[in-house]
Amino acid sequence: MAESGYESVICVKPEVHVYRIPPRATNRGYRAADWKLDQPSWSGRMRITAKGKIAYIKLEDKTSGELFAQAPVEQYPGISVESVTDSSRYFVVRIEDGNGRHAFIGIGFVDRGDSFDFNVALQDHFKWVRQEGELAKQAQSGENAGPKLDLGFKEGQTIKINIGNIKKKEDKTSKSRPAGSGFLPPPPGGKGIGVIPPPASQPPGIIEPPVSQTPQTSTSADVLFDLSPPAPSSGTDMWGDFAAAPRSVSLRGAMGALIIWVMSFHLTIFIVQSRQTSALSSWSDPSDTKLGPVLMDPRFPGFTFPG
Repeated sequence: MAESGYESVICVKPEVHVYRIPPRATNRGYRAADWKLDQPSWSGRMRITAKGKIAYIKLEDKTSGELFAQAPVEQYPGISVESVTDSSRYFVVRIEDGNGRHAFIGIGFVDRGDSFDFNVALQDHFKWVRQEGELAKQAQSGENAGPKLDLGFKEGQTIKINIGNIKKKEDKTSKSRPAGSGFLPPPPGGKGIGVIPPPASQPPGIIEPPVSQTPQTSTSADVLFDLSPPAPSSGTDMWGDFAAAPRSVSLRGAMGALIIWVMSFHLTIFIVQSRQTSALSSWSDPSDTKLGPVLMDPRFPGFTFPG
């Protein structure tokens, strides 16, 4: 894969320390405890950039941005960047000056999170490099296998889709459904559900249950003091209701209704008489003429009313 012409920044850390490291005595690796950690040789900023497959670790001045050292990394983990054996915040980096000379220096981070970001940035870059290489190999193997099948439309090419059969099927299903959303259709000639008429005649001896009516709003005083005779339903005979009663009504029911009406009439008379007696007893002066003459009521003998 050819290197791209632009350089991208993948990680920036504002503070990093550089240390002089002694030569490695054994093949076990470097130890940060052998460095003078309290006396760093240089401190500044670190930037990690990528250009094509290669990543660059650049150590720069914090204020001016002047480059102090640069380490190109072609593989990670590899010889360009190594971690120490006794800490996760320190690494050994192989720097180059561009003229073929190189040296190993130690770098360290104050925060453990900065060292973690440094490690992850390099891993992500080279993971991307491996994926790009695999895709390039797959593309090259596909070209060698033969020409690809072209399923695209040519210029000016059109297709036609006929969906008439679907419409005919929908019409058949709609015609086969009965009207009424699942309910049985009404009988022919019927206008709907109505009230069933009562039978023409009933056998004698069967008493129909009384129909409950909503009581009218009236006070007890209006009912008791209403002395007017009830209006007959037909003609002028007050007993017309009982005379015109159907044969199906039993004699016991008629007598019960008559007794209730008579008791109600006598109770009304009794209450009226009681009120008149209390009114007459309240007159203290019998010679008082302001009340007018006392008249006798022929309907109630023995009681008088003021004229």
